[in-house]
Amino acid sequence: MPLPSRRTRTSARALRIVGTLAVALVVLLSAGAVVAVREGRAAGFLPERSWGPWTDARIEGWSTHVRVNTWGDAAQADIHFGKAEDLTLNAYGKTARATSMMRPTVFTLTPDGRLTARRLSTP
Repeated sequence: MPLPSRRTRTSARALRIVGTLAVALVVLLSAGAVVAVREGRAAGFLPERSWGPWTDARIEGWSTHVRVNTWGDAAQADIHFGKAEDLTLNAYGKTARATSMMRPTVFTLTPDGRLTARRLSTP
């Protein structure tokens, strides 16, 4: 029985190396995705079923709706002043802030879903 050629052994070795690198890449990408979700950075890509129910409240005359993600560190808020002004906040891993134009109010949303409002003084 003849021995395999040097070329066949080299190709087999190259395929093993490529396969090992592919597996390592998949593992690294998966780990990175898990970290991004847990820290809230990828919350915009999470499925709808991972978000909790919307909670409604009134703050400083504004109608607010807040929901928190159950998989990661993220929250979303929709804030309305009648039909005059709408704001959307996405706290994906860090606190989000927005200032209304009509009635100067600063809204702050934390990733755990806590929404606060501070009315700015007008001169």
